[in-house]
Amino acid sequence: MINYLTYLTTIFNDASEPWQLGFQDSAAPGFTGIVTLHNTIGFYLIVISFSVFWVIMSVIYYYSSSKNPIAYKYLTHGTVLELVWTITPALILIAIAFPSFRLLYLMDEVISPTLTIKVVGHQWYWSYEYSDFITDSGDSIDFDSYMIPESDLELGQFRLLDVDNRLIVPVDCHIRLIITGSDVLHSFAVPSLGLKLDAVPGRLNQVSFLAERSGTFYGQCSEICGVWHGFMPIVVEAVSSPDFIVWLDSAS
Repeated sequence: MINYLTYLTTIFNDASEPWQLGFQDSAAPGFTGIVTLHNTIGFYLIVISFSVFWVIMSVIYYYSSSKNPIAYKYLTHGTVLELVWTITPALILIAIAFPSFRLLYLMDEVISPTLTIKVVGHQWYWSYEYSDFITDSGDSIDFDSYMIPESDLELGQFRLLDVDNRLIVPVDCHIRLIITGSDVLHSFAVPSLGLKLDAVPGRLNQVSFLAERSGTFYGQCSEICGVWHGFMPIVVEAVSSPDFIVWLDSAS
C-alpha cells in the first residue's frame, strides 16, 4: 500500500522527494528555460575545471625544479599567454551572458495575462484574491490559505506542504501574480512553475507564468519571516479551463 501511494505521489504531485539532488519536473516554459541555462553553464564549468586542472598538473609535471632548474624569461612573461588567459574568459562570459539575459527578459515580460491574482503574504499564511471575478455580493473572490496541521492530515497529503485552500489556476493560460506583504518580507516560491518573488510590504511585485499541464505544485515561503516561517506553504493546482469555470462558480 505504501509503495502504491508513493507511485501515485510521484506521478501526480510535483513536490520534492527525500534526498533529491536535481530539479523538480518542469511545468512552465520559464522553469524549462532555467533548467536549460543551468545545464549550459554547468557544461562551461566542467570544461573550465578540466582545462585549469590540466594546465596546473602540466606545469607541476613539466616545470618542476628537478626537470627545469633554470627558469627561462619567456616562460614567466609572455604577451601571447597574457592575451590568451584574458580574452578566453571574456569570451566565455559573453557566451554565458547572452542566454542569461535573454531568459531574464523573457521571464520579466508580462504578456496579455488571461487572469490576474493578487497574493499577500502574512505572518504566517497566504491570502489570494481573484480581482477579475466577483461574487454574488459584488466582492472579489478571495480567501486565506493555511497549512494543514499534522493532526488533520488525510491519507496522501504532505506534511508541512498541504494547505486548506489551494490556489486554482487554468492550464495553458498566462497568469499574472501581483505579490505583496502585509507585515514583513516574505517570498512566494513554487519551483516546478519557476516562481520565486519577494513579497515586500508597501510594494507590488508582479510575475507571470503559464502552467503547461494539470497537476498540483508545491512551494514554500523562501524568505525568513519569523518564528513560523517554515509553516506557510504554497499549493498551486492547475486544472483544465472547464474545471476552473466550475471552481469559480462554486467559489462565488
